[in-house]
Amino acid sequence: MSGTRSVDLLVVGGGPAGLATAIEGARRGMAVALIERRSGVIDKACGEGLMPPAVRELRELGVVLPHGRPFAGIRYQADGCGAEARFRGGQGIGLRRIALQEALVARAEDLGVHRVQGEVIEIRQTSEFVEAGGLRGRWLAAADGLHSRIRRSFGLERPPRHPQRHGIRRHFRAEPWSDLVEVHWDDEAEAYVTPVDDDLVGVAVLFAGHGSFDAWLRRFPAVASRLGPAVSTPKGAGPFEQRVARRVVGRVALVGDAAGFLDPLTGEGVGLGIAAARALVRCLVSGEGIEAYERRWLALSRRYRLTTEALLCLRQAPILRRRLVPMLQRFPSLFDSALRFMVGSRR
Repeated sequence: MSGTRSVDLLVVGGGPAGLATAIEGARRGMAVALIERRSGVIDKACGEGLMPPAVRELRELGVVLPHGRPFAGIRYQADGCGAEARFRGGQGIGLRRIALQEALVARAEDLGVHRVQGEVIEIRQTSEFVEAGGLRGRWLAAADGLHSRIRRSFGLERPPRHPQRHGIRRHFRAEPWSDLVEVHWDDEAEAYVTPVDDDLVGVAVLFAGHGSFDAWLRRFPAVASRLGPAVSTPKGAGPFEQRVARRVVGRVALVGDAAGFLDPLTGEGVGLGIAAARALVRCLVSGEGIEAYERRWLALSRRYRLTTEALLCLRQAPILRRRLVPMLQRFPSLFDSALRFMVGSRR
């Protein structure tokens, strides 16, 4: 392809995982180009709570996080019972997704990442290079999201095992009433309340089925009664579960949600995506090769997959679900151990 710009690493997708891949590549001396089909600041329906591992990963990338709202742990609430566990060795940060996006873009620009607006329709690869979007690279990281077109084009999708779940997020003017992320459970849904600023909270409802944000929020009157006026429109996502046969095809690797996703129940999606992005780059620059990334991804995601599968199974068994919070309330050390397992080091 005459006149094609050539780089070391092509990244498709400009969300957190794609930007983290580009940043890590540039930090390690690679020439990086990032292709994103959308213009402007990219928003997405998510809980917006960065767990301590994600905060550490971002700081190691040199990303300067803007003002948000720290949180110290997680509280589960259901049927009049409450149980909480607090982090050890660091805090999480509640942060608007658009603020995180802007911080990542600023860091990528500082490092000289070449950003292109465009849509990748076709990927062509040989034993020596990959071509996409009019660019050529030695490697390509596909970070094009939960419903990845690139993943689908390689025939890597596998059927889901759980009922399809969706989520809707909205922001409300209210002074955060807790230094914890609250998770309110009922038999049909969960409501996540995340402090994202000194006078702002984000509420995300996760559910299997259909319905408006307002209809789902009415199931949680203890949350609704504390909220001031809405300051954003509802934003939805799903279905969440995306099972993937493998994450490497030739010189192409899947990163972030494109690499496979179960559910946002544990709040680990962003942190896992960033950790895996960095692991991919380390495989490429260390001489291990792209094939080693599959093993690294499985190791990094193990805790997330085990914990999320367990919670999804509980969600499908209402009798067991109703016993979860009372049990954690009665045995707080159990919740503490579970939280440490979830947010432990991925290194």
